[in-house]
Amino acid sequence: MKGRVLIIAGSDAGGGAGIQADLKTVTALRGYGATAITALTAQNTLGVFGVVPVDPAFIVKQIEVVLEDIGADAIKTGMLHSAPVIEAVAGAVARNGAGIPLVVDPVMVTTTGASLLEEEAVVALRELLLPRASVLTPNLPEAEKLCGHAIKGADEMRAAAQELLSLGPQAVLLKGGHMEGDELLDVLATAEGVESFASRRIHTQHTHGTGCTLASAIATGLAQGLPLREAVVRARGYLQKAIAGAPGFGQGHGPIDHGHTVRPFAVKPC
Repeated sequence: MKGRVLIIAGSDAGGGAGIQADLKTVTALRGYGATAITALTAQNTLGVFGVVPVDPAFIVKQIEVVLEDIGADAIKTGMLHSAPVIEAVAGAVARNGAGIPLVVDPVMVTTTGASLLEEEAVVALRELLLPRASVLTPNLPEAEKLCGHAIKGADEMRAAAQELLSLGPQAVLLKGGHMEGDELLDVLATAEGVESFASRRIHTQHTHGTGCTLASAIATGLAQGLPLREAVVRARGYLQKAIAGAPGFGQGHGPIDHGHTVRPFAVKPC
């Protein structure tokens, strides 16, 4: 076990996304996951049926006690549903997490279309958290909200990734899963330039938690000392196999197979 990752995100009762997906991913990649819970959600593969926010002061307390004792080699943020929560998390990371790589997954909307970020919180996200990010991992709808315009096609994806880079993060991985077609394109923008990663799309409705999973996989790679590009390549490969092995649970957008890296134990008969 190598690489401590502090995950600051919401809980998914269905286990496919949020803190649950994050912890499964970090563990499957042989890292160690600690958490600061930002909200409780009552959700399943069909949608979100309720959200109970955690007090920002208590979120900060969770961050502080983990970093003071266990420490972290990377920090990953997920669902930060309101401006006060973003302000609290940004402040806590600045005070207690200086020098620790920060992966920001700007969770705004679930796979089922439920909103997880208040509209007024977008400004706080852009101004307070993005400039601290080592890597920003938006999907296309999230990138469109952050940029303020539509993004269509590969060329516009590359331009948007560079536009988001100008907001302050050290790197941007713009995910193209919402584009149509048999090819799935992700774009990585850094100060050195823009690189595209293409893979064959797996046509399935079982994609719940893919954004959380990819961001946590990248965070684990950074925590383990991998260069950014290598962390991204490994994370994409891990996610592709997890989608391919999705168990088919639920009536809607089901979870993926986070545990595909775990070798089965031999079971001896009683």
